[in-house]
Amino acid sequence: MDVKAYMTQVGQQARAASRAMAKANTGIKNAALLAIADAIEANRQALTEANQIDLANGRANGLEPAMLDRLELTPARIDTMIEGLHQVAALPDPVGEITDMTYRPSGIQVGKMRVPLGVIGIIYESRPNVTVEAASLCLKSGNATILRGGSEAINSNQAIARCIADGLDKAGLPLSAVQIVETTDRAAVGELITMPEFVDVIVPRGGKGLIERISNDARVPVIKHLDGICHVYIDAEADPEKAINIALNAKTHRYGVCNAMETLLVHDTVADLILPKLAELYREKGVELRGCDKTQSIIDCVAASEEDWSTEYLAPILSIRVVDDIDAAIEHINTYSSQHTESIVTENYTLSRRFLTEVDSSSVMVNASTRFADGFEYGLGAEIGISTDKIHARGPVGLEGLTSQKYIVLGDGHIRN
Repeated sequence: MDVKAYMTQVGQQARAASRAMAKANTGIKNAALLAIADAIEANRQALTEANQIDLANGRANGLEPAMLDRLELTPARIDTMIEGLHQVAALPDPVGEITDMTYRPSGIQVGKMRVPLGVIGIIYESRPNVTVEAASLCLKSGNATILRGGSEAINSNQAIARCIADGLDKAGLPLSAVQIVETTDRAAVGELITMPEFVDVIVPRGGKGLIERISNDARVPVIKHLDGICHVYIDAEADPEKAINIALNAKTHRYGVCNAMETLLVHDTVADLILPKLAELYREKGVELRGCDKTQSIIDCVAASEEDWSTEYLAPILSIRVVDDIDAAIEHINTYSSQHTESIVTENYTLSRRFLTEVDSSSVMVNASTRFADGFEYGLGAEIGISTDKIHARGPVGLEGLTSQKYIVLGDGHIRN
């Protein structure tokens, strides 16, 4: 296969489809989403059989158990895909929303209208259910999308693609509104991220290596986050019970997720009270603790290295630092954080406001676990990912994050004097 020619064709078809999607009304888009859900329900057996081929190939190729788990389409995961489509269909449509209309002294009205981005390229690994999640969000937000899943899930993704095509066809939308790259050649990724004439934005979902490569090589804007080095700071005026519950949940609710706490900061005046209790709870859950000198003098833990402060463990490992005050906590966070999610536990209103203002991350919390940094928990519905960039979308990216705004002007024969 001539990969460049193939990807150019895919790009051209996506650009043409994006114009049709921009005109599609909410009813048509919702009809497509519900028809896709029906097609998945009707083709459960075919999806399972295709997935079994991928799983067999994965075992033969030595895929790790964790990767095989992500790859598997269980009946429950198929149920979740169907439910997700219904949820996205029920969400408000952001496209066409007009805001900030004002009259100018000249007599014209000026405002903003929310519009689709156009063509969104999504590159992801392993999990075939991402195919449905990504397609549904792009459809509802009026975008065309090009999906490039991992080679290990090619049969599963192609089976899902047939269900998506069936739903698009039933709703009268172009089949090329959602295209799944059919080649497993890695050169396809290189083409996709360097086609600004056809692709408006790239969303990489996967490991740090994938995202770094995309970010470094892309000629198209990228919505991404590289690491989730999240912090919880327990202040001198924290409620001890709240502090312990939040710090425990932020670390142990799930380990392999980007919004799990990786570093705990504790004010010096409460460290002797809180750290022993937390250490006991962490040990019960099998969490390895790495601490600064002061932490080691209070609890039994190994020494934390400089590298620990800038490491996303995605595992039952936690680094702990005792700090002198909120200034030291904020300085540590702004130095080592990946600008994902940070939380302060305090009953001091003034200090919580300082933390909200001075911590430079995409989500900043007061008296809440970092595990809440999630599109569904924020009321956005499903999310395409989390962005730690500062331009366009920041934080969990839902439907609104897949749109932009343009200025609109209403006049009645007005001319400029």
